[in-house]
Amino acid sequence: MENMGVLGKVVDYLLLLSFFSITLTAQLDIPESILPHAYNPLYQVYTTLTQDYLVLEQPAFFKALMTLELVYQFPLALLNIYGLLYSKPWFNTTCLLFGASVVASTTAMVGDILNSQKASANLMAMYYPPFLPLGVLAIVRGVVGQSSKAAPSIGNGPSSAVKKRA
Repeated sequence: MENMGVLGKVVDYLLLLSFFSITLTAQLDIPESILPHAYNPLYQVYTTLTQDYLVLEQPAFFKALMTLELVYQFPLALLNIYGLLYSKPWFNTTCLLFGASVVASTTAMVGDILNSQKASANLMAMYYPPFLPLGVLAIVRGVVGQSSKAAPSIGNGPSSAVKKRA
């Protein structure tokens, strides 16, 4: 995406902010047996504000998706932060994997929300607008980066500062 100039940098900054927010909100995915909800302030604030029936009731499919987010998407978000900041060549691949996972899990949750009688427009706004486009953007970034062999456009970490000696 380096050859895309400003647009590439904007996309990378949006993804970087998204990866950071995913890592910060990962505590919502921690099972109550490990971190009781009474001691999880983010859980208390989120459920009070949104009345998110999926988080409150935790149907089986949702628990499975939360486990996926905790053991797969969270580590990928951390890797993507590092890869983006330090211009790692594998960033495009991890970004593509992250995006595909986000689109798949968000689609399942949005499908349940649309077919439930419990969802409000406010709840739909918590899932659809931020996560589905984020997943698509990560997929596109991964594919465009793969086809153009471009390194991430943010950061020039140690890998770009070291010059090869002949």
